[in-house]
Amino acid sequence: MKNVVLIGFMGVGKSSTGRMLANMLGFKFIDMDKAIEKKYSMTIPEMFKKYGEAYFREKEKEMCREVASKKSVVISTGGGTVKDPENVEILKRTGKIVCLAASVDSIMERTSARGTRPILDAMEDRRQGIIDLLAERQPMYAQADYTLDTTDLSPLQVSQDIISYMKRR
Repeated sequence: MKNVVLIGFMGVGKSSTGRMLANMLGFKFIDMDKAIEKKYSMTIPEMFKKYGEAYFREKEKEMCREVASKKSVVISTGGGTVKDPENVEILKRTGKIVCLAASVDSIMERTSARGTRPILDAMEDRRQGIIDLLAERQPMYAQADYTLDTTDLSPLQVSQDIISYMKRR
């Protein structure tokens, strides 16, 4: 079975679903944002503040290459990983890309904690910012092999749905 790569906006459940899905499949789970933080010994908000978004995106691309080279993994990408077409191409080589989606209200609720999401934290109007970013990223998310709305689903239900999809492939 190919790797499973979870893409989607912040707060759609990539990390929580990814952990559960990896456990159910007997795969290793890799949260790309956490892996970047560990590798560079700083949080992503600190990286944004100290070096800027371009620096972070460069490190993110390096991590895409690293995780895509592994076998039997579930990879949870950062919300903006798909902004770079090369990242998508790298991840598609060894994995099926599954886009998790959710309603704006659900995303608002799930991302309400401040200080952990530098792009959202910088927005004056968080709701409109989410709407605008979703619209901007939609064509990028459309590159997924499979899309699933997580708004009313638990991570267990999402994981079961993805496993069913993977078995059909």
